[in-house]
Amino acid sequence: MTEIKDKVVAITGASSGIGEATALLLAERGAKVVLGARGTDRLAAVAARIGKAGGEVAHLRTDVRSRADVAGLVGLATERYGRLDVLVSNAGAMPISPLDELRVEDWEEMVDVNLKGVLYGIAAALPVFRAQGFGHFVNTASTAAHRIVPSQSVYSGTKMAVRAVSEGLRQEAGGKLRVTIVSPGMTMTEFAGGMRRPEARAKLAEMVEGIAMPPDAVARAIAFAIEQPADIDVGEIVVRPTAQS
Repeated sequence: MTEIKDKVVAITGASSGIGEATALLLAERGAKVVLGARGTDRLAAVAARIGKAGGEVAHLRTDVRSRADVAGLVGLATERYGRLDVLVSNAGAMPISPLDELRVEDWEEMVDVNLKGVLYGIAAALPVFRAQGFGHFVNTASTAAHRIVPSQSVYSGTKMAVRAVSEGLRQEAGGKLRVTIVSPGMTMTEFAGGMRRPEARAKLAEMVEGIAMPPDAVARAIAFAIEQPADIDVGEIVVRPTAQS
């Protein structure tokens, strides 16, 4: 028996990468998982895999750029299971480029997904957590929030903002709510496929192939934070490949 068993956990970005790995691990450990992502076919496939293994799962198409969608995911959790224990705000976008290229639409996407998606999660879940008297936010940031490199300034800015908002939320939350920031390093995800610049896509793909860690490593870090007793708040976990500088 663990502190994870029977917890109701909603996860955004759950159709692939870190979100998928987290959903599979938590379901395996007995959590009731409520999954959201934009890709409905892949989302349904993850849910079916969990259900086939005997896990409890619900899913809903969720675009975190839409406040209504995020509210709908939280609503599904409370309607199906009567409560929400944890919200993992994991959905992310990383179409990086030099600022000189003025890819403003890409900047807006990163702000909308990486930052506003987290804020919409807070707006949806905080009233639920307050009414319940318990709850746990797990927000995915990045090692890019700790170290800025060329071409990643906007991405880093959004992830720094996630850290700032999460820390402010932790301080405001009081003694009954928990807030955890998870900052992964280079991870085997599909971020490279979302990049518009072929050279950047190729470079990131090469780095991922060379040193990236599996998403399961981040899922285990998230599970560690969740499984702590209610009076223990894991404020931030930075997890990265040993080979990453």
